[in-house]
Amino acid sequence: MAKIKVLPVDLRNKIAAGEVIERPASVVKELIENAIDAESMEIRIDILAGGKRLIKVSDDGSGMDPEDALLCFERHATSKLSKESDLFNIKTLGFRGEALPSIASVSRVKLVTGLKGSAAGISLELQGGEIKDRRESAFTGTSLEIRDLFFNTPARKKFLKATVTEGLHIVDVVTREALSHWSIHFMLITDGRETMLLPKASGLSERITQIYGEEFARGLTQVSAQQEGLQMQAFISKGDNFRNSRSHQFIFVNGRPIKDQSLSHAIYGAYEGLLPHDKHPVFFLFLEIDPGRVDFNVHPTKREVRFEEKERIYRFINAHMKETVKARRKDYTGPFLESAEDSTQRTGIAYNSHFSPTFSGTMISENAEFSYKPELPFIYLGDTFVALSGKGGLTLIDHHAAHERILYERLLGSIGLQPVHLLFPRQIKLSHGEYRVLLDNKDLLQEMGVELDDFGHDTIVIRSVPHDLNEADLRGILSDAASVFAGEPRGGMSLKESLAASIACHSSVRGREILTREEVSRLLTDLEQTEYPDQCPHGRPTRIFLSLDDLKKMFKRK
Repeated sequence: MAKIKVLPVDLRNKIAAGEVIERPASVVKELIENAIDAESMEIRIDILAGGKRLIKVSDDGSGMDPEDALLCFERHATSKLSKESDLFNIKTLGFRGEALPSIASVSRVKLVTGLKGSAAGISLELQGGEIKDRRESAFTGTSLEIRDLFFNTPARKKFLKATVTEGLHIVDVVTREALSHWSIHFMLITDGRETMLLPKASGLSERITQIYGEEFARGLTQVSAQQEGLQMQAFISKGDNFRNSRSHQFIFVNGRPIKDQSLSHAIYGAYEGLLPHDKHPVFFLFLEIDPGRVDFNVHPTKREVRFEEKERIYRFINAHMKETVKARRKDYTGPFLESAEDSTQRTGIAYNSHFSPTFSGTMISENAEFSYKPELPFIYLGDTFVALSGKGGLTLIDHHAAHERILYERLLGSIGLQPVHLLFPRQIKLSHGEYRVLLDNKDLLQEMGVELDDFGHDTIVIRSVPHDLNEADLRGILSDAASVFAGEPRGGMSLKESLAASIACHSSVRGREILTREEVSRLLTDLEQTEYPDQCPHGRPTRIFLSLDDLKKMFKRK
């Protein structure tokens, strides 16, 4: 008896749904991309209960006639491919003909659509992929309602996250599609309330400002370049506008949001020597590539692509990013930036090609520009390290790491936290996802001295901050805090500890700030009062002690 059998259509569709439809946000992505392919200029997304109860996407695009409306729910039915060669010259976002039948197989669907300029349209209702009702309906454009996602696949439904979490994933999808299609008006309505309103923008810069605010946009610099079959427009971090996470990194190829480690690496490489090892640049990379030189048919959700000339694209991105970063080098003010020549002139300590210290003749000059004053019991090595003699040896301190440890434990409540109420509260515009997750966790932030209120329209008012952060980058603090709330806690850390570690990175002791005798003394006293004074929250040493015996061995003395 034969053991092999052909699976029934409904089961095949459910299997396909498992590949294409991971969560409500997957549905939103597919429907928005269909609307974009239909040349829509306005797209409205309505969701209820994080998309678990309802997803409705309405557009003013070309619409469908009754025949096409019926065919669109058949597997591999598409208007975007007609022959094999088209598969290697993809110019649309959707092309597989899998999304709608997959969605319909695991939900209750209502489609209303009609061609532009036509008085007659059609309304279809489906359940589990089967048409239950069909009638004429006067309509222009397309409206798709998806209700009760996974109602007939309870094993899939139980893996959906909380309503807030699923809602944030939808916000992320809308954000990515709006970034890559700035000429389209987007509106997201969540549980009857306007969540995102993004009118047609004049360009990418305006769209970024619409979503993240002017303060965020000012921290970016633009990169534009092109060569045969390849064009790039990007907005990347300038100055020391770095983050503790990769939450503000976007790559788009021909208008499609993708993930690609190689392209990310090309951007990171442009910051070589400037980027602290635990920080990440912000970037929005938009690539336009000859469709015949890139394969989008790699992954069911089209998240990954295959490039014909990957090495060439890598070099193209890296070279132009490096050129821009180098041109803006004056904006980089962190302690990791100082050149060897500047360091030698300022401190009298020269560094050879192997980074071993040698001492120049300015060390014994009475007029040497040297960060040492006779009344101070310490000496600066560069902008970050402080050397102290005592206790039978030499102690080297990284005052940035030391300050992070102190602030981290203050935020956790181990030692005294001093909130400062701002005389003029700060209004900070955020992306909607950041805004929503911060308001949901405002009580925990207040425990750490960050008092905030809702100002509406994705804007938060900061009323107080810890004293140590009085002059810090408040938008950066909020953005990194939102990333902590939206992600998973760091390995071995609770949510509160992860949040404290992230905020502590923004301590007010910044690059090129030389501490006074009193400040160094207070720093050392505070460090001694911490529970773990020898490491910062990220595991880096705060101080290293070399005994006299250690020094003798280094100089080969017995």
